Amino acid sequence: MTHPNVRTYLFALTDAGGTVPPEVGVVRRVVDRGHRVTVLADETMAADVERAGAAVRIWRRPFAEFRDWELRTPLAQARGMAEHMLVGPAGDQADDTGALIDEIAPDLVVTSGFALGAMIAAESRGVPFDLIMPNVYVLPADGMPPFGAGLAPAHGPLGRARDRAMRAAGARLIDRYTLRELNELRELHGLDPIPTLWGQMGHARMQLVLTSAAFDFPATLPANARYVGPILDDPDWADAASWTPPDGDGPLVLVAMSSTFQDHVGCLQRIADGLGELPVRGLVTTGPAVEPGAIAAPANVTVVASAPHREVLPHADLVVTHGGHGTVIKALAAGVPLVILHHGRDQADNAVRVTERHAGVAVPRTAPSARIARAVAEVLGDASYRESAEGLGRAIMRDVAESPLLDELERVPARR
Repeated sequence: MTHPNVRTYLFALTDAGGTVPPEVGVVRRVVDRGHRVTVLADETMAADVERAGAAVRIWRRPFAEFRDWELRTPLAQARGMAEHMLVGPAGDQADDTGALIDEIAPDLVVTSGFALGAMIAAESRGVPFDLIMPNVYVLPADGMPPFGAGLAPAHGPLGRARDRAMRAAGARLIDRYTLRELNELRELHGLDPIPTLWGQMGHARMQLVLTSAAFDFPATLPANARYVGPILDDPDWADAASWTPPDGDGPLVLVAMSSTFQDHVGCLQRIADGLGELPVRGLVTTGPAVEPGAIAAPANVTVVASAPHREVLPHADLVVTHGGHGTVIKALAAGVPLVILHHGRDQADNAVRVTERHAGVAVPRTAPSARIARAVAEVLGDASYRESAEGLGRAIMRDVAESPLLDELERVPARR
């Protein structure tokens, strides 16, 4: 379908693993609407972008794996994130994005959450930019627990004081490794300095949060932030796979861990061993980060590289996962409860949103197989987990059906 007022969009996207399918899903929907779309992306994303129908350009700075599981302290995590994902690539991002803005004159630039250089390039040329967040709301907001800590919402003065103190400490930590370099880049592009890293994201025309408000915790978000519902697309490498249900009639347990390597082979093995102790049918999808042969499967567990989760989930009784937003939200949308062994990043935050709604349980990623088996048996044996997941899933699917995503993106005026 061709939109009556065709716009030109420039997407500036970075490969953060699980963020790729929803971000490319946004691209696909804008292309299908009849708009002109060019995507600056890491080379690892190029084939997915081309299949979505957009023109693709590759960042000059090569994609490099962020081995965050090797960083053991908050200081090391902040420094590594700054160098790998934030200010490290920002200068090249600004140059690449600025050159492409000058070439194609987009009406709107749409960026990944960490593409700071693309935001600066758009801002310096007077082109509006939107920020897409394919997860829960991660920026500081009143009522929202601090990102990354896996905390439930605060209650009472002490809880609110806890959140304020943790947000301030987190901002100081990340600004320590980013703010000077970020403001130097802004000055180079003729822009005023900002007081904190998060201020750069605040300059977006819109912050489009690709999740359901029913899944996230309630909070007072800035005026330019809006929940637009999740993108439930499977990654192309999984969508193309074939799948048939395993033999037997026991409960089907889908195991879906990270699509990027997070040092999780041992965890996958303990999950498989735990399922081997139960009267279930286990289906382990390792994804592109782990070879299926790395997992020794019990007789009742099938290990495959991939399977289309949109086809598996209607048959599943439980999902065991690391807690990435994509897997969690798709499981809930299908009304399937979860057992979560969160590893890092946003996964503890997703886990607490599941457990607070009684849609699953969380156990440590280092849990032995017997502990994992008990968690699986608990959720399968208590129908209230499934009922809670189904209720949350209905709310999520309403948000998918009523998504204002395209309306928000098309609200930008054409450039003259």
